[in-house]
Amino acid sequence: MSRSIKKGSYVHPKLLKKLATRKPGVGGPIKTWARSSTITPEMVGFIFAVHNGRDFLQVRVVENMVGHKLGEFSPTRKFVKHGGTTQKPEEGGTPASSPAPAAKK
Repeated sequence: MSRSIKKGSYVHPKLLKKLATRKPGVGGPIKTWARSSTITPEMVGFIFAVHNGRDFLQVRVVENMVGHKLGEFSPTRKFVKHGGTTQKPEEGGTPASSPAPAAKK
């Protein structure tokens, strides 16, 4: 459920203060733990270092991100691919999955 239009979008006050003192693209990233802050048009062009629970991931804000939350672009879980062990070829012979070498004419 979204926030009331009357209240407006939520942006952490300390984050707004940091935005007011900097220019886009100048200096290092703005370090923040405020993952629930909404990205506003004033943030376009800035680089944020968003905390994901372990370390900070850099997020460059572009126009398409306006209206989304900062935390959406800093995943908290690492995907480890599905599936089990891969089948290894037997020693001494050619693996069944690879084609046989072509004979020269």
